[in-house]
Amino acid sequence: MVDTSGMGFQPGSLAETLYDIWVGCVVGAGHTAYFIKKYLFKFFLNPVFYVLGLPVAEEKKPLKLKEGEKAELKVVGVGYGRTGTYSLTLALEDLGFPTLHTQHLYENDEIFEMWTEQVFRPSFLAKERSMGTPDIDMIARYGYQGTMDLPMALYYEKVLEEYPDCKFILTVRESSEIWFKSWDTLLKSITQPARYARNLVPFMNRFGLYFRWLSAVVNTDDSYFTAGWPLPDQQKGPSIASYEAHNARVREVIPSKQLLEYSVKEGWEPLCDFLEIEDCPTVPFPKSNSARSVQVQSISAMVVPLVLVLFVLFYGVATFVKKTTGKTVLGWANAKSVQFQRYLLGTPPPVRKTFKSA
Repeated sequence: MVDTSGMGFQPGSLAETLYDIWVGCVVGAGHTAYFIKKYLFKFFLNPVFYVLGLPVAEEKKPLKLKEGEKAELKVVGVGYGRTGTYSLTLALEDLGFPTLHTQHLYENDEIFEMWTEQVFRPSFLAKERSMGTPDIDMIARYGYQGTMDLPMALYYEKVLEEYPDCKFILTVRESSEIWFKSWDTLLKSITQPARYARNLVPFMNRFGLYFRWLSAVVNTDDSYFTAGWPLPDQQKGPSIASYEAHNARVREVIPSKQLLEYSVKEGWEPLCDFLEIEDCPTVPFPKSNSARSVQVQSISAMVVPLVLVLFVLFYGVATFVKKTTGKTVLGWANAKSVQFQRYLLGTPPPVRKTFKSA
């Protein structure tokens, strides 16, 4: 994800709008490129490298821990999505805390599969939202010290029990109304790629299950499990009630010394103080993943594969036409157009003149 904190745009300016569009295009195309690379290596290059005795690209592996040693989560974000969770992820990374944001679950097959099989799929099959039994320790075993965004934000009680020294950050927006507007925009945007790709790319089916579960939980409505695509819109009243009840419960359960209620607009200082970071950064606080950028990302993620497919098809057709007719596609099409016009006008084709050699 691109960090726009140092760009210095005025909020609402044309420059900021154009930059958000550009970032959305780049990030959306980047997601597509990642999937293409992933499957290219998995189903073609890795088998070839293996046969040739060359090093094979490996998926991310769990940490190699000594006997009795345990990996731990140190910082967990407990704010709902669209409260600055991605900007905070970038900040925590800068402060030395490897952090898993839900936007990058697709880069962690084992973790995403765990969430799918332990939480999302059982709820979908039962047509009833459930918190399931996720393996929280797995995230730490894969080297992450922090997490941000849903679904992990909902499991603060389990995290507190498992990691009693963990610190929690409750990210909030200026108001519940502002949060819902951004949340609604997000869900309308991100469900489209899953809608069209879930049956074409098996991996994308996980996102379809996740979006159903997420909508059911946030809206407290199990009908999202049985609804057709596109999924119904987010419901303002239930969503805001869920958001506010969640925040209130977090404040009630998490000990105050381990909880920071935080807006990313506050910058580095309260974050560094809470995490006891002495050498606090002086660079601008990360700013990323605006609602407009997310919308463009979703469009870009769908358009780029389509353009690639059309390019491959056109290249194949052009090569075939060239080999069979000796003409380019445009040349062949022009010749056929002339023939068709003559047919419509009843004009006989031109007679080729032959000359006898002397």
